[in-house]
Amino acid sequence: MTSPELSPLGKAVEYGNDYDPSLLFPIARATQRAALGLGEELPFVGVDFWNAYELSWLDGRGKPRVALAEFRVQAASPNIIESKSFKLYLGSYAQARFSDTDALRAQLVRDLSEASGAPVSVVLTPASTNNTALIETLEGDLIDDLPIEISHYGPPRPDFLSSDPELKADEILVSHLLKSNCPVTGQPDWASVQIRYAGPRIARDGLLRYLVSYRNHSDFHEQCVERIFMDLMQHCAPTRLAVYARYTRRGGLDINPFRATPGLPLPGNPRTARQ
Repeated sequence: MTSPELSPLGKAVEYGNDYDPSLLFPIARATQRAALGLGEELPFVGVDFWNAYELSWLDGRGKPRVALAEFRVQAASPNIIESKSFKLYLGSYAQARFSDTDALRAQLVRDLSEASGAPVSVVLTPASTNNTALIETLEGDLIDDLPIEISHYGPPRPDFLSSDPELKADEILVSHLLKSNCPVTGQPDWASVQIRYAGPRIARDGLLRYLVSYRNHSDFHEQCVERIFMDLMQHCAPTRLAVYARYTRRGGLDINPFRATPGLPLPGNPRTARQ
């Protein structure tokens, strides 16, 4: 299996004009999950929502077409797809001809499912469609304005997390202060995160300090969300938990991982103000 250091990240590349599925670069989830103590049986379910804003191709008459694309990669899939390789792959469609949109969609499904190792769903939306990608606000109580001192910015400190077993809660908390860094290039990744839980009441000041402690941490989006999920389960013991991060766009793509205890429904795929 490939490793991040062998990916196109941080390297000069040429943008070709020919469709090329070999550009996709899968990275095994198992390595980072093992570092979290996870094996084949996962304590969560979920999906990675990818949104693409730079997809174009040629129709049967050679006329360019454009669309917004939503890709859903299952958390149970063996691999993530490195984001720069995903961008290069989508770019390789610019001069590719397809008889209709269904043919394009079928090709995307085949290639991405093969790279991730599990079925990937693809939805294409014409850019002219009314009410496309309306901006929404993440539901929940914002914790960013808590009057607290913060002095630790990495590595992540799960010991900041705590909960009160005497107080029960069923609530949704939101922060826009999640930042981590690409593990290969060091470039910043910015996100808003929504935490929905039931169980012992989580201390909000500790939660905010914990989220800010990712500020200098290097990891992929999906792995950060899984670490947050596992740390909350271990240190706060919720009976139900969902962690949803909405990352800002890079290279025409945004990645939005969702992880939850089994039985919770999947969220929608809202576009936030930062996206």
